[in-house]
Amino acid sequence: MPPLSGRVAIVTGAGRGLGRAHALLLAELGAAVVVNDLGGDVHGAGRDAAPARQVVDEIRRAGGHAVASGHDAADWAQAAELVDLAVTTFGDLHVLVNNAGILRDRTLARMSEAEWDAVVRVHLKGHAAPTAHALAHWRRRAKEGDPVAASVVHTTSVAAFAGNVGQANYGAAKMALLALSRCVSLEGGGYGVRSNAVSPGARTRITAGIDGDQPPAAGFDAADPANVSPLVAWLARADCPADGQVFHCSGEEILVVDMPRVSARLSGRGRWTMDELDERLAPRLRVPPALGDFLGGAA
Repeated sequence: MPPLSGRVAIVTGAGRGLGRAHALLLAELGAAVVVNDLGGDVHGAGRDAAPARQVVDEIRRAGGHAVASGHDAADWAQAAELVDLAVTTFGDLHVLVNNAGILRDRTLARMSEAEWDAVVRVHLKGHAAPTAHALAHWRRRAKEGDPVAASVVHTTSVAAFAGNVGQANYGAAKMALLALSRCVSLEGGGYGVRSNAVSPGARTRITAGIDGDQPPAAGFDAADPANVSPLVAWLARADCPADGQVFHCSGEEILVVDMPRVSARLSGRGRWTMDELDERLAPRLRVPPALGDFLGGAA
């Protein structure tokens, strides 16, 4: 019996790159998949139904079950329709993989309000809206006495952990997803919902143009998006133990990442003075890690 047999999954942004790889593996492992993608470009412009349909066709040719969705995951009403499509087509919903994303890179001093809003909308609201409706579905199921063993996977980024020049909008949204995932874990845990966040390191349209971002002529391709999909599929299993976790997955390596936690605790005598802060707080400060330092050499 395939490990995801009988599971129904939604994958947003599943027409290309990471989402496509996730959808294909979930289907290969037995899940019925709603392949959601607007089909826009990397900046979010345009719409094209072809990428989602092509992934559905690929799944069906391999003997799997899939349906295409062109819903806008960041639109609250369309996100409800997306969840309803999964339930009406396949009878239920068990897995939500929030993956859709765009880029509008520019330093914050030069960024327009529209560039900020567009990226935060897709990455943050585009995760929150489908999750809200999925949670409502699972809550109803639980109240009706049906067992729920559901999984939500959010897609974060190392830009959230270490920052990146020109990505204040993207990094801020990706950091917010850690809080969203934690809240979903706390709110949904009582009726059988787990929530985790995955930071992928892979070759996608978002990384296009980066030096060295080309497949190797031979051997293991550490930047293949499909390297991340086994972790997503593991998180999708009904019996997966992971909940409230943050992972970075790239190539052959998985990092388990802590949420922010206390690194120093100082106690004063009443209200602090400037001199006391100079003397006691300043020496305890740490330099935030650069991207390469955070990953410790991971791709």
